[in-house]
Amino acid sequence: MNLALDIGNTRTKLGLFDGNRLVEQAIWTAWTLEELVSYGNQAGVDRVILASVALPDPETRRNLAEVFPVVLELTHETPLPFRNSYRTPETLGRDRIAAVAGAQALFPGQNCMVIDCGTCIKYDLLEGGDTYAGGNIAPGAAMRIRAMHTFTARLPQVPVVMPAETVGYSTETALQNGALRGAALEILGFVQLFGKAFESLQVILTGGDAAFFEPHLPVPRLHIEPHLVLHGLNHILQYNDNQNLIP
Repeated sequence: MNLALDIGNTRTKLGLFDGNRLVEQAIWTAWTLEELVSYGNQAGVDRVILASVALPDPETRRNLAEVFPVVLELTHETPLPFRNSYRTPETLGRDRIAAVAGAQALFPGQNCMVIDCGTCIKYDLLEGGDTYAGGNIAPGAAMRIRAMHTFTARLPQVPVVMPAETVGYSTETALQNGALRGAALEILGFVQLFGKAFESLQVILTGGDAAFFEPHLPVPRLHIEPHLVLHGLNHILQYNDNQNLIP
């Protein structure tokens, strides 16, 4: 069994895999090493991969390695199952790397566009199933709403709610349409732009705001995958283990 850990600032996502199959998924807002080890032992885990939004965590990796036979921490130096064309790989977020790996695992050999709707909206492209071409980053839904209130004198803070009408009939709905419908139109614009450059583009939507944006995205063959990063971490772990690349 494989255990994938996506460690964020306030919560950790866990994915338990039997080969390529996601058996169990959980979110822990607080945990100790002892609790994690107990969970892994009860589940029969023998291989672990972890990725953190913070700096690499060698202490956690060493502690886990004392219990589990195989432990891998994802960094910019970790061998990947695809070629990375990013010119500054050391600045590339590990969540973006893992999401692209998830796309490769779920749609092998295909041109894929990953749209991760979180704090920021991240657009990442996998070309031909084997080359990470790069991507773009834009403000997310809540960030757009908050910015207009923060950086102006009189605009209010409004709820993150998509108005039914496309034309704002009040300051609140005008702000919501501009920020939120504008974000949806931005997403559609990038899908159209990249679709012209990459044939038969498979679009994959993930992230905490994926369900919010999905009804406003008339994109053919749009695939929703809330656990894309966990799938990607598991894919990277299996690649490194199969290639005997884990020290």
